[in-house]
Amino acid sequence: MEYTKLGRTGLNVSRLCLGTMNFGPETDEKEAFRIMDAALDAGINFFDTANVYGGEGHRGRTEEIIGRWFAQGGGRRERVVLATKVYNFMEDPLDGPNGGRGLSAYKIRRHLEGSLRRLQTDHVELYQMHHVDLSVGWDELWGAFEVAIQQGKVGYIGSSNFAGWHLAVAQAAAKERHFLGLVSEQHKYNLLTREPELEVLPAALGHGIGVIPWSPLEGGLLGRNALTKSGARSARAQDRVEKLRPQLEAFANLAKELGEHQDTIALAWLLTHPAVTAPIIGPRTLAQLEDSLRVVELKLTDDVLAKLDEIFPGPGKPAPEAYAW
Repeated sequence: MEYTKLGRTGLNVSRLCLGTMNFGPETDEKEAFRIMDAALDAGINFFDTANVYGGEGHRGRTEEIIGRWFAQGGGRRERVVLATKVYNFMEDPLDGPNGGRGLSAYKIRRHLEGSLRRLQTDHVELYQMHHVDLSVGWDELWGAFEVAIQQGKVGYIGSSNFAGWHLAVAQAAAKERHFLGLVSEQHKYNLLTREPELEVLPAALGHGIGVIPWSPLEGGLLGRNALTKSGARSARAQDRVEKLRPQLEAFANLAKELGEHQDTIALAWLLTHPAVTAPIIGPRTLAQLEDSLRVVELKLTDDVLAKLDEIFPGPGKPAPEAYAW
């Protein structure tokens, strides 16, 4: 396994981040335990979850599964750089009118305590805002996160689904408080979703924020089964396959030439961008996890990167150069 720094921090994290969203809804606890054990054995030390993961009516279940895995001991908790999130509705009647989507100092405190309880730990290394909340000022947000850090319950603060200008404003407000601010941004980024190259990735690079791509395979469209009937999970997904068929077929042919799977190439491509810390892989089975480990070994040549740009054109340059001149 390869490691890199999380943004501009001194914290070392694996170049693959284990996503746990499937634990509970699609992956039972026994298999989830096997996946997490195998991930640690393979050198993956970066685990991502969220307080809402677990399925409708079971929000929090994923964190509970991880907590029971930690409770087995054996250095499991000590070896993991753990990330979770706050923002969404948690089905807790005690939240009352403050339980809806959004952020506040009140909600951050309550939901952090809930996550720590479910995870059976006294701290998380990375606490992430699942979405931006423009109705709340940064004085309130940074004040709440500063307290959590001072209490030792949180190590660093990250964001998710922020625009480039959100990152810039957040960092400016943090700098005024002599506070580290954001160290990571979890963002949708893949060969089929290259808009982040315009603003988000340049902003992240400029502010020392590590990008953690989610949906790196675009819901399976960039996976090895995309062109098979088993690869399409819904009518909507099948419609997207047909719309993108020329690109996906060209991608499949390139993968065949290289002797690699499409998903391996798509993940390895993400690792070539200097803003990217670690894409999130979300294995439902142990076999899928083991398949993903090849990614860090695959080094794409300039010729291959050029072919990928031909198949999946990006903006070419950051904004405004991409469209102004």
